[in-house]
Amino acid sequence: MMNATARKTENPTQLPSSAKSGTVIALNRRPLPRLNARRIGMALITNVLPPFVVLAVLIGIWQIACSHPGASLPPPSQVWEEAHDLITAPFFNNGPQDLGLAWRVLVSLERVAIGFGLAAVVGVILGAIVGQSLWAMRGLDPIFQVLRTVPPLAWLPLSLAAFQNANPSAIFVIFITSIWPVIINTAVGVRNIPEDYRNIARVLRLNPLEFFIRIMVPAAAPYIFTGLRIGVGLSWLAIVAAEMLTGGVGIGFFIWDAWNSSRLSDIIVALAYIGVTGFILDKLVALVGSVITRGTARN
Repeated sequence: MMNATARKTENPTQLPSSAKSGTVIALNRRPLPRLNARRIGMALITNVLPPFVVLAVLIGIWQIACSHPGASLPPPSQVWEEAHDLITAPFFNNGPQDLGLAWRVLVSLERVAIGFGLAAVVGVILGAIVGQSLWAMRGLDPIFQVLRTVPPLAWLPLSLAAFQNANPSAIFVIFITSIWPVIINTAVGVRNIPEDYRNIARVLRLNPLEFFIRIMVPAAAPYIFTGLRIGVGLSWLAIVAAEMLTGGVGIGFFIWDAWNSSRLSDIIVALAYIGVTGFILDKLVALVGSVITRGTARN
């Protein structure tokens, strides 16, 4: 018995006879995590049910307030009857100017993507310069504070005169409207970088580009994404207003055309599309910021 035990101890990797003969040995595995249906249900009730209840109440009040003869606005029932195709078929395409609202929103989003993307890149770079350099802050910050108070549509005549085309003019209005919160918040984030981080950069002898990429941007990311959230909201507001005057097939021009044709129901449906799209844009930027900053950019 002792010799057998000693042989097992000397060769602990020796396989049992069942394994040698090809018998399958079941290994213990961790149980797969199970979905907690109760927790998911409670989360849905807590986060989804209250907005729907409030929305139902508001629609009910709207229906009661606008159902009497002579009401200036159509009730929800009339909106459903008159704009049924816009609600149920957002992707119909019957010609260049007879498009579903989803296509019009996508056209507007394309302009927002270009204008806001440029504003994000330029805004982060300028914000880093203003936040890093005392002389740049003294020279540029007052100018930024003055320009950011100019209303978006005030830039439109100047952009039309400069570009001689509606599409780049609308993109410029988006750019000039959304860049200011990105610059200001980035500058604040850069100025609040801990001195220890700067000392580490000096010890590692990082050049300015390496310091910008490896130290400055990660440390100021929560501030940067706060500015981006504000900027994307302003860019969506700007494009709708700009398209009302520049024309095209965007959602803004659709609202203006519906007003000229006295289609109030179409305007109400378009406003719902605009609100939902703006909400989704804000949540997308917030989600990206939360992932990149590991939750420190939540507002």
